Amino acid sequence: MPQFELQFIDLVMVALYILVIVGIGFYFSREQKSTDDYFLAGRSLTWGLIGFSLYASNMSTSSLVGMAGEAYSTGIAVFNYEWMAVVVLIIFALFFLPFYLRSQIFTMPEFLERRFDERSRYYFSVVTVTGNILIDTAGALYAGALVIQLIYPEFPMWQSVVILAVLSGLYTIAGGLKAVVYTDAIQAVLLLMASVAVSWIAWEQVGSWSAVQEATPPEMLSLIRPATDDVLPWPGLITGVFLLGFYFWGTNQFMVQRTLGAKNLDHGRWGALFAGLLKVPVIFIMVLPGTFARVIYSPETYEALAARPDMVFPTLLFDLLPIGVRGLILAALVAAIMSSVDSTLNSASTLVTMDFVKKLKPNASNRMLVVTGRITTFVFMLLAAAWAPLILNFPSLWQYLQNVLAYLSPPVVACFVMGLFWSRANRHSAFAGLIVGHAAAISMAVMQYGLGLFSIQFLYIPAILLAISVTTIIVVSLMGEEPDPDQVAEYTWTPATFREQVAHVNRLPWYQNFFIQSAVLLGLIAIVLAMFW
Repeated sequence: MPQFELQFIDLVMVALYILVIVGIGFYFSREQKSTDDYFLAGRSLTWGLIGFSLYASNMSTSSLVGMAGEAYSTGIAVFNYEWMAVVVLIIFALFFLPFYLRSQIFTMPEFLERRFDERSRYYFSVVTVTGNILIDTAGALYAGALVIQLIYPEFPMWQSVVILAVLSGLYTIAGGLKAVVYTDAIQAVLLLMASVAVSWIAWEQVGSWSAVQEATPPEMLSLIRPATDDVLPWPGLITGVFLLGFYFWGTNQFMVQRTLGAKNLDHGRWGALFAGLLKVPVIFIMVLPGTFARVIYSPETYEALAARPDMVFPTLLFDLLPIGVRGLILAALVAAIMSSVDSTLNSASTLVTMDFVKKLKPNASNRMLVVTGRITTFVFMLLAAAWAPLILNFPSLWQYLQNVLAYLSPPVVACFVMGLFWSRANRHSAFAGLIVGHAAAISMAVMQYGLGLFSIQFLYIPAILLAISVTTIIVVSLMGEEPDPDQVAEYTWTPATFREQVAHVNRLPWYQNFFIQSAVLLGLIAIVLAMFW
């Protein structure tokens, strides 16, 4: 096993990076004069910034650590979450984003209020804030603390978490979404460079694909697993992976906020598809390094790695990379931590400020709302730091992230989908769908994990909960009042909406055509699936 030590030049690289990122945050703090500026970057973001920011916020340290660890312990099927995200982003950009931008909303719960009523808004806002803190922010902080513990094992995890939270929170509090997006763009580039470096050097150590095949069971090199598979059965791609992806990319404030800040619909769409394009090579630069590690560090020999697969990526980092380069890659890990933490903190503060404070104090000044957002960011930073060490109780970081989402997301997906595509859905049905769906989720979790009454693969749970929520929405809607057609027309999809979009896209040059870009992305995904079927 490698010696997890940093040389002086490594520490200098990390320190310089942190100073630059925090400096950028404070630079943009001078421009934060209104809520539009602070929470949505003045609605001026272009497609490149949106795409890089989406990618960096999603591909956090938890993804780097989690995916390599899963590939080492269970196989490359973890990449199914990544290629499915491309499909989800296309659907999101085609059907949902036009309505979000047209509504000029600040938050996703605000859209539910426009379509239904304020009960759904407040409920979903609380759920989203809780998820942002306990899932997204805490997961990123935990992954970063793992790396610090490798270098300084005597350093308590909670102290590592606090330091990382403060570093990330500083520039987020100061600069708002614009600081988040610009620093994310830098972090995305650094993250890609780091991933390529680790993957390339690990591949050189392995030497050949035949060596990988000899060290790895055949099923671990396949994306499409049997229906009886314990890790990722192929029906789970539809019943679980797609639904979890739609919640994450299409309704979660954490991710959607970047597209809400787009200067127009075209840039929002191009940014979403650009993020999808960046996710295609993830299998080569973030997943397969975990598979290569099975050749370099056999699970039979390195029992510590087999017992704790989240340590695989940090082990590759310290064992294979030379001094100096190691510092650069460590800076990329810090970048990944920051890009997730800054995004979730800014998202959570936006929700609290615009969904609660603004509603309770409609005459509040822009300055007061911005100050409220900064204070909220600080408070949530502390809460996430307090929760992160508890993730140690789960078998792996990736299982923690996906299991929690399996129970949290289906009622929300049902509410948004039914609201957009069924004009008959009324305000009572939306709230009932959320309440009944999450009550069912809590009941199932208690029966499965608390009482041990049954055992269901977690990717089948979202479909069950989605069916319960959709059924509730349909029944309550048909039993109650019909919404005012004029009121819901602006927030429901019709074929006429699609024809308008096609007419607009057809006026653009072919390389800016959303449909052509989507077709190219789907083609790339098909190639990857064919390679690793």
